Amino acid sequence: MVSLLWSGIAFGQGQGVSLNKVISRVDNYYVLRSDLEETLQSYAGQNQPAPPKCQVLESLVVNKMMLAKAEIDSVVVEEKAVDIQLDSRMSYMIQQFGSEKNIVEAYGKSLELLKSELRQQVKEQLIVQKMQQKITTDIKVTPRDVKKFFDGIPKDSLPYMPAEVEIGQVVRFAKATKEQKDVLKQRLVDLKKRVQDGEDFAKLAKEFSEDIGSAERGGDLGFAKRGAMVAPFEGAALKLKPNEMSDVVESDFGFHLIQLIESRGAEYHARHILLRPDYNRLDLNEPTRFLDSLRTLIVADTLKFAKAAKLHSEDKNSADAGGLLRDPQSGSSRLAMDGTMEYAMYSMLDSMKVGTISAPLPYRTEDGKSAMRILYFKTKTPPHTANYTADFEKLQNIVMANKKNRAIDDWFRKSVSDVFITVDPEFEGCRVFGTSKESASATGN
Repeated sequence: MVSLLWSGIAFGQGQGVSLNKVISRVDNYYVLRSDLEETLQSYAGQNQPAPPKCQVLESLVVNKMMLAKAEIDSVVVEEKAVDIQLDSRMSYMIQQFGSEKNIVEAYGKSLELLKSELRQQVKEQLIVQKMQQKITTDIKVTPRDVKKFFDGIPKDSLPYMPAEVEIGQVVRFAKATKEQKDVLKQRLVDLKKRVQDGEDFAKLAKEFSEDIGSAERGGDLGFAKRGAMVAPFEGAALKLKPNEMSDVVESDFGFHLIQLIESRGAEYHARHILLRPDYNRLDLNEPTRFLDSLRTLIVADTLKFAKAAKLHSEDKNSADAGGLLRDPQSGSSRLAMDGTMEYAMYSMLDSMKVGTISAPLPYRTEDGKSAMRILYFKTKTPPHTANYTADFEKLQNIVMANKKNRAIDDWFRKSVSDVFITVDPEFEGCRVFGTSKESASATGN
């Protein structure tokens, strides 16, 4: 059995009654036909060939089994971690669709229902990831493992590697003007007065807060340990007494009105109303001028790019690495220069020479923020047949993935008797289970 640990998230869009059919059950968790179809479609969306249906079904059953076993073993994830991921996913969807209204129209469901469905999917995904980490935490890969794997590939079957590049960036976010900030601050001052006059904070948070994850809970952020929130927020919250509200607080996320609910030891429980600037109307002139001046210093060799990124880039994920971008899956700094690369970056690199730095370019972050950035074209590896030295990191990742999949296969075989599993007769030929507990009975609709 080869485990395909797919962890994508999608919504069904009314594609017919048959998609709602249950095709497998693992204890109290169900695999729907729509789950299978959406997973297959996700490969097409990423321009990747889809695996066989049986392999995809197997991966979905393994994931559901991890959820069932997590329940048995009391493996849980913090609601705050779910909130963070949910906010990120919703922000990304808003960026892709242009507005919340467009999302509602596309899916034919209210935003509250979509968020509820997505929240459950996000939570399950995080639990699966935690179970995977628990199962594979002790796995190691040695250079000898990599060499053995490489030597085992027939020379005429070695993969052809696409061109790879190393790219650095310095990012500066567009800033709200004083006028825009003043409008947001005044709105929060007005909301604070409404609470002081007797209105319910939670009700106002549901109506006005732009923190999508907490708004539906009346702005409730749950208990947080000290150090978990951004400094301006936490500093203001810890000065409050229970039920007391803060003045307007500015952070990297926008402007907050905070109310402390409870404090206990090293934890505190707060809620807030968050208002953000309209990222589509922010002024890009200041970050453009800043990056243009920074580029001049780098080109003149007065300032090294890596130092400039560490000191001045506002993209925290890459700043500490001297601006160097990394593949989110492998962690490698070598990025494939192909259809998987962001189109705007691909187009720019195609016109640049190695060692050069671009002029300031418009940039939109995954969570929808407007920014400018300069790109440093550090290195380029031409397309080539895979070899042990140049592609060691990629080969190492493949060996690691293979070992993890084998560990999960072993875990599956040992744990399958702990849960109740059925599969629809339509898929009995897939041989998903291969154990005495296998069942090919229909699971119903």
